[in-house]
Amino acid sequence: MRFVAGLWRLACAFLCFAATSVAWHTPNYWVYFTYQTGFVLGIVMLWAGAASLIDGKQPPAWLKGCLTFYIAVTGIVAATLLPPPDPATSKYVFGILTNTILHQAVPIIAAIDFLLFDEHRRFAWHYPLTWLIYFPFYLTFVLVRAQLWPHSGPQPDGSAYPYGFIDLAQLGWAQMGKNIGFILIGFMLLGLLLFLIDRILPKKPLLG
Repeated sequence: MRFVAGLWRLACAFLCFAATSVAWHTPNYWVYFTYQTGFVLGIVMLWAGAASLIDGKQPPAWLKGCLTFYIAVTGIVAATLLPPPDPATSKYVFGILTNTILHQAVPIIAAIDFLLFDEHRRFAWHYPLTWLIYFPFYLTFVLVRAQLWPHSGPQPDGSAYPYGFIDLAQLGWAQMGKNIGFILIGFMLLGLLLFLIDRILPKKPLLG
């Protein structure tokens, strides 16, 4: 069954790299949390897939769990907070919207991988908190970049803010702070849910 797991993970890595490949031609797309998460998940899935095929050392639980968590975040945020992508200005790969791949297909594939192919009961109690460390660094990067280069994109109108709910220029500090507070609460609840699922499932992979 490890060969099935390996191929599944390599397929996920392929989709991640294919969907994020457009950012190499449009560098300001790397400002999107989705593209950063998708690319790093691709690296982790490539590692995990290769390790499954050759029965090698898997990525550490904290790293695999972290990327599973963040790709789930991208899917949930896209479904609940983001407007539908504009086909006229969106990027495509293989005739499919990159947003569709990274916001829908990849989160589902990663969730199935976590549920069926990962070993469980490996998450430490602090993982849901330590996984959040990246978010303030990302937010700082976005805000500083927007102040230095306010018309550098990636939005089609030139706005440097990748997401409307952290657009300081439009929202002001008070509203943006509220948005970030609600998002952090959601992040913590999702991390806790992932931790609990890991604790509940059997230690050995369900399809191991």
